Amino acid sequence: MLTRTVLRSRTPNLNRLLHSSSRISRQLFDPSTVERVSEDVDVCIVGAGPAGLSTAIRLKQLEQKLGKELRVVVLEKGAEVGSHTLSGAVIEPRALDELLPDWSLRDDHPLTQSATSSHMRFLTKSLSIPIPHPPQMSNQGNYIVSLSRFTAWLGNIAEEMGVEVYPGFAGAGVVYTDDGSVAGVRTNEVGLDRLGCMKESFEPGMEFRARVTLIAEGAHGSIAKELIQKFDLRRNSDPQTYGIGLKEVWRVDPTQYRPGEVVHTMGWPLDFRTYGGGWVYHMADGLVSLGLVIGLDYANPYLSPYKEFQRMKHHPYFAELLSGKSTRIAYGGRSLNEGGLQSVPQLYFPGGALVGCSAGFVNIAKIKGTHNAMKSGMLAAEAAAAALSQESSSGPADMSQYETALKDSWVWSDLNEVRNLRESFHTPLGIWGGIMYSGVDSLLLKGRTPWTFRNRARLTDAQHTQPAYRFRPIDYPPPQPPLSTDLLTSLTLTGTNHAEDQPVHLRVRKGGNENTALRKLHVQRNLSEYAGLLQRACPAGVYEYVEDETAADGWNGHKLVINSQNCIHCKLCDIKVPTQDITWTVPEGGGGPKYTIT
Repeated sequence: MLTRTVLRSRTPNLNRLLHSSSRISRQLFDPSTVERVSEDVDVCIVGAGPAGLSTAIRLKQLEQKLGKELRVVVLEKGAEVGSHTLSGAVIEPRALDELLPDWSLRDDHPLTQSATSSHMRFLTKSLSIPIPHPPQMSNQGNYIVSLSRFTAWLGNIAEEMGVEVYPGFAGAGVVYTDDGSVAGVRTNEVGLDRLGCMKESFEPGMEFRARVTLIAEGAHGSIAKELIQKFDLRRNSDPQTYGIGLKEVWRVDPTQYRPGEVVHTMGWPLDFRTYGGGWVYHMADGLVSLGLVIGLDYANPYLSPYKEFQRMKHHPYFAELLSGKSTRIAYGGRSLNEGGLQSVPQLYFPGGALVGCSAGFVNIAKIKGTHNAMKSGMLAAEAAAAALSQESSSGPADMSQYETALKDSWVWSDLNEVRNLRESFHTPLGIWGGIMYSGVDSLLLKGRTPWTFRNRARLTDAQHTQPAYRFRPIDYPPPQPPLSTDLLTSLTLTGTNHAEDQPVHLRVRKGGNENTALRKLHVQRNLSEYAGLLQRACPAGVYEYVEDETAADGWNGHKLVINSQNCIHCKLCDIKVPTQDITWTVPEGGGGPKYTIT
């Protein structure tokens, strides 16, 4: 893995002393007085996922047309490229075919298991009923992969082409010019203790000043969130909506392994008021990916996504699949965009653009987004190259060409065809009407309608949460190993690790304020109105409301405890908390999960 020391050796103008730790032992960090190293680059990309790496690779492919070398830097908060990447995943190779036409000739490519069949099942508590699947869910020509391995493979190709990829460097903030346009990003400080004081290992974050800054953090990233708000990029689009996807990888008994089989489920264990469904993908090498996606617009604060997932595995269909000599080897979770075309914001801002899931290009009917994310990155690269070729331009890079190109591409038509399916569940049709409408639209209409369902009330997933008094607590069965386990046992399979003595990256913050009164109000409202939703909703056991009669920031004998070291960076808390006062920020670079086969 590249380290900050390695980075300094690769960039000669970083040879000045960053800090004399002996002079500042345990002083409170003041960002206004720190001297930061600043690097000038042509393009800075935040996030080494499929979108960010496709952007970088395409830029290097365009160097010859420009007639000059481009310095392209990719910052990645994970300890390694791919370690924070998680998805089902079945990949539609359309974008990959365009980006790397000879990919199948590479000996090291990870697309070794093609999808051989696609099925859909409706589950009751005890039955598994085959039902027709929409044509959009056909997987002919697709591949079942580990997205973390696929991403690591793209990262190797990018580096071979001359891209500077820096794992362990979290993009923590935006660098602005005097006129308010974007001039680059700042990485996180390293070596602060829990109180924000400088340890002996302290190093300030660096600035990467770029002519073009591209944000590819994934769903609900902290920098994208800041830029969308600052430049009002959602003024003409609906709020983004999300699902939480929980996943396990099992090495199944050979009698249950059917390589290339793709199965999607709907129905049980979710009730008819809750949007979601499950999947089973038979990967290469005897592995099976299985999981559950739940729409974060669910109303019942007693719902636990993790326990719903564990309960699902006790259905006879899953119990048989995981029987015999089956072993669970991985667990993970992440939020994914569900808003579709109506929720895509303006894609460009002065000096840069949003790509991939930072903008939100998941086709929820296909349950796929990697192909669209990669294509968006390629189009952003072409627009960035065009902007960089305008040597005489004195203002911020104009990336509006990227949005025009994307609307003319197959990404837009891919999303347009299914634009009404997810949103139909929020119309007066309700859940059952939404299912019926989605069937008719996907099979017959294929999006060829004069109407588009909109979220005119502009309700967010948090606002769909209803008070606890309207529901009964859900009586979940206790874990029954090895088929189901408690949450902390599952968490050990993520490889998650954060330095204990660092500032908590999950902040109780609202309107820029953080204080005892706000924290106390958080506890009061979330306990009295929503029965402590976060301690059930979080798929990593980060949040607890514990008894403490003496806490100044508590209420009614309880206080909030944030176990930030457990965080798997799914962003659910930031999205779903009804009081909208939890802000997810990046921890020290390299912290978090260490996914390898997810």
